[in-house]
Amino acid sequence: MQNVIPAFRITDYTKSIAFYVDDMGFKIDWVHQFEPGFPIFVQITKDEMTMYLTEHTGDCQIGGLIHLFVPNVDNWYNELKSKKDICITSPPNEDLEGLRMMTVVDPDGNQLRICTRL
Repeated sequence: MQNVIPAFRITDYTKSIAFYVDDMGFKIDWVHQFEPGFPIFVQITKDEMTMYLTEHTGDCQIGGLIHLFVPNVDNWYNELKSKKDICITSPPNEDLEGLRMMTVVDPDGNQLRICTRL
């Protein structure tokens, strides 16, 4: 069970949803916006991993990094490498002892380090 929900700052809801939902395979749980034209705050989930995406400038800064632990990082890599809008900056590797991991970067420069414990 995940006890902490990370948040990424985004600048363009449409681009971010295309990346996270259409390309990465997350689903939208809910979306909040005080009124039209105001920043959007959204919760997304994939395989019991939940995160927030926020356009609110005071929530966090662009350029964050989170680690997502998955059963098999190579399966994720094989699924994502053929998608033209996915920027994989580091394919699966074992640069850190005890982990096999890859890094994906979203449209705002936030990094998702997808890891499998060895």
